[in-house]
Amino acid sequence: MTAERYRLLVESVTDYAIYMLDPQGMVISWNPGARRFKGYEDHEIIGQSFSRFYTEEDRASGLPERALSQAAEEGRFESEGWRVRKDGSRFWAHVVIDPILDQASGRVLGYAKITRDLTERRKIEADLDVAREALFQAQKIEMLGQLTGGVAHDFNNLLTAILGSLELVRRQIADERQLTLIDNAIRGASRGVSLTQRMLSFARKQELASQPVAIGGLVAGMNELLQGSIGPLIQIETHFPADLATATADPNQLETALLNLAVNARDAMPRGGVLHIRGSNEQIGGGHPIGLPAGGYVRLSVADNGIGMDAKTLAQATEPFFTTKGVGKGTGLGLSMVHGMAEQLGGRLQLDSCPGQGTTVEIWLPAAASAAMAETARPPVELKTEVAAAARPLTVLAVDDDALVLMNTTALLEDLGHRVIEAVSGREALAILEDHGEVDLLITDHAMPQMTGAQLIAVVGERWPTLPVILATGYADLPAGAGAGVLRLSKPFWQADLEKAVAGAMARRTTAAA
Repeated sequence: MTAERYRLLVESVTDYAIYMLDPQGMVISWNPGARRFKGYEDHEIIGQSFSRFYTEEDRASGLPERALSQAAEEGRFESEGWRVRKDGSRFWAHVVIDPILDQASGRVLGYAKITRDLTERRKIEADLDVAREALFQAQKIEMLGQLTGGVAHDFNNLLTAILGSLELVRRQIADERQLTLIDNAIRGASRGVSLTQRMLSFARKQELASQPVAIGGLVAGMNELLQGSIGPLIQIETHFPADLATATADPNQLETALLNLAVNARDAMPRGGVLHIRGSNEQIGGGHPIGLPAGGYVRLSVADNGIGMDAKTLAQATEPFFTTKGVGKGTGLGLSMVHGMAEQLGGRLQLDSCPGQGTTVEIWLPAAASAAMAETARPPVELKTEVAAAARPLTVLAVDDDALVLMNTTALLEDLGHRVIEAVSGREALAILEDHGEVDLLITDHAMPQMTGAQLIAVVGERWPTLPVILATGYADLPAGAGAGVLRLSKPFWQADLEKAVAGAMARRTTAAA
């Protein structure tokens, strides 16, 4: 009776394969669970070696024999691995083999083998591993972005002071040798500006002039520039469908990104090749592998047939300062800049590469709403009006917590003929405005402790609504609504940029008063 109950128990189990083996590993019993996920009927497997459930690689390595030997010697064998069904498909199995011993002699009479199909669990665990890795990479990139953005902000302030001082000093020098040295210093600092902009681009803190862009027209317009940059050994092939949607992008930044990608492709094809540039409309729903919100996108792809990248290089390709080029031949910020630009615009950068098979870079950009094309911008103020508005000397309140930048801004303004009152904080600026009614213009930095430039502007807007304001900053990530309608001056800036900003701010007040 007890044996019959045991048989019924084993026969009722369908989630586990439970079967008996003789001492040589031949199957002598077979339950419904084994039939369900291994696919064999009793008559097809009884008397056959259990090794047929193993992969060819495992049979060749002697794993079935080692499993029985370990079970006999150690009293148990347990492992996970790939097993094979009757139809040849593989499944991930958890296997336990226990020896059945003669209690009197200790001789092995056979083995009890239990197998469980864990394929679905393994898939879930693999998906979780992918999600964890993606989260880790996203957190790493975010951390690098914060670090890079902070460094770039400080670097911007240094370059603002350096370039402004060099510009003023250059006007006072007549010696040709000294002028050459100063010009060399200016060129070096200008390269620093370019580097800083790329760092800010990666950190998604640069200013972008987002607008609807016809990608096909943009690429066609820079065809000569692209061909001149990659040389005659590489042929450019483009394909843009007639119905390609306009994309939301900054055309200048997108041109820079394309130029970077083209140069990378050139370096990957030293003996020449073909550079394919294509555009396509994409409509994605929720849960798409690319991880973007549902909606319409324009996919711009740049593909080469060059040397390609291995998996390790591909994983690091968008990290700032990572480069496979020699010393002095690359900053390692090209792809990271493209990545930052795409992310800041609400899109994505996708890379696909394999050694010897080339690289494909995809920039996914949100499709521009049709209504955006119909927007009409306010006519710009003519330059003559701006210059006239700022022709008279002004009393300017300059606010910056960085002494070098503040001194530089003051020197540039005074060289333009204006009187400058300095403040090192927002609170000091408010106190000055309370005591000095003759201030004509406020120019302030944004990133300051205790009170930011945006907060200062908000208070000034309430208490002195007619006072023109310029926000000078290298950051783009201002709080929502902060500085709305305020003239922006990007750091680092030349004196001409500052002069134009002053004229523009004063012209706005003149226009508003009229």
